[in-house]
Amino acid sequence: MAIRSRSVLIAILLVLGFGTDVGTLVAPARGAGPATAGREASVLQHHNSAARSGLYIVPTLTKAAAARLHQDSAFRVTLQGPTYAQPLFWAAAHPKDRDLLIVATEQNRVYAVDASTGAMVWQRSLGAPVPLRALPCGNIDPLGITGTPVIDPASRTLFLDALTTPDGGRTKKHLIVALSIDDGSMRPGWPVDVSSAARTETIGFDSAVQNQRGALALLAGTVYVPYGGHYGDCGAYHGWVVGVPLDRPEHPQAWATRAQGGGVWAPGGLAADGATLYAATGNTFGASMWADGEAVIRLRPGPTFSGQSADYFAPSDWRGLDSTDTDLGGSGPVLVEVPEARPSSLVVALGKNGDAYLLDRADLGGIGRPLAHRHVSDSAIINAAAAYVTPAGSYVVFRGRGSGCPTGQSGDLIALRLAATAPPSIGVAWCASAQGRGSPIVTTTDGQSEAIVWSVAAEGDNRLRGFDGETGRPVFTGGGPVDQLSFVRRFQTPIVANGRLIVAADDQLVAFTPR
Repeated sequence: MAIRSRSVLIAILLVLGFGTDVGTLVAPARGAGPATAGREASVLQHHNSAARSGLYIVPTLTKAAAARLHQDSAFRVTLQGPTYAQPLFWAAAHPKDRDLLIVATEQNRVYAVDASTGAMVWQRSLGAPVPLRALPCGNIDPLGITGTPVIDPASRTLFLDALTTPDGGRTKKHLIVALSIDDGSMRPGWPVDVSSAARTETIGFDSAVQNQRGALALLAGTVYVPYGGHYGDCGAYHGWVVGVPLDRPEHPQAWATRAQGGGVWAPGGLAADGATLYAATGNTFGASMWADGEAVIRLRPGPTFSGQSADYFAPSDWRGLDSTDTDLGGSGPVLVEVPEARPSSLVVALGKNGDAYLLDRADLGGIGRPLAHRHVSDSAIINAAAAYVTPAGSYVVFRGRGSGCPTGQSGDLIALRLAATAPPSIGVAWCASAQGRGSPIVTTTDGQSEAIVWSVAAEGDNRLRGFDGETGRPVFTGGGPVDQLSFVRRFQTPIVANGRLIVAADDQLVAFTPR
């Protein structure tokens, strides 16, 4: 179906997180945005947009082509993992450049490889990671780079957080790092030692008890880094968002939850709408009054938090969620636009209680006032969701154990349809079996046609699978024996680079391409 009006096109652009410049979709500058013909653009951040939509435009990747997908045997990249962070893709911006795939691992190693051949261009070690035995609790060993980095295209700089130790684990430092994408060299004035540089009026930052697994974000010349705690909730950690100005790294600012706990730990990290940031927080401890936990928080640049009800949402049963460790923050916020709905600019939040919440971006609603609320999963929802629009409607897809699936369907991949009503509502569109713990993405050929949901069966059979975005019908079932990946870590998500699907496993980076 062709896009017939500017208003519908703008709505699609907004749900993808690309802004309202129609020219960006139709004829982007190379490396700047999505393309509808030829090669794809850079993947500069988690899920390919600040809105965290996870949507890619790939003109050649039809459902028929998806059925012919296979691993490219000529593309072999060896990594030193574990690998939790999503890879990034830098599309050559100048004739002397080359296309790069960039991936960071828990060994505090950053790799830049030729996106066509897999040949190593540069690699960088950022110091020893912290072994699990030296942490108060946790489930990642060793702990180095976990959150997905972000690239600033203007300065050609990669930003990331690395947990390092100079002495085998006794001393622990979170370092916010800035590397040149050209050669991996450290930018002047960096890294930033978060324990030394970040604090609020009443709270200091303790690198030993804070973990960094959420994706980083860029907004208005500042890189923002979210922090939570380790698996097991040990120590006096808080939810933190640290903002470091790109041109003044010596002057960071920070926001932290008032109550202990409230980690900002979802793999999708922070979402942004061009003016503000959105963070989802987890359970807090001993809070008799609400103190920033179990919430979606809107942060102004800095970051700063107004405390006004228009700038946060928490479920009415937040105390019960606290007591059962049933975080609202297990999946980060996704910003969506639902054409013809009133309101149409929305936030989707997903909880470990299996519930989905639909929020008005203009007024998040304070405590207990979502636009819509529905139980959609009989298991905890912990991953990074994706959002997309087709001629049939607006969708959000994520991993869970489907509740209220259409007759005859079940599985661990759930797609919601957001109805264009006043107010909008939530329905379960389809359920399918992804057979693992990966976070989905979506490809279309033009922004809405031939929608395919892709998910890696992380910590399952480690196969990539594809599903029809409107029905959940399988379109790629994992391929043959040679198409199985080595071990893939939970919540890992594919990307698209030059028409190929790229997946990071613990010890390898692989490319899938149609025959």
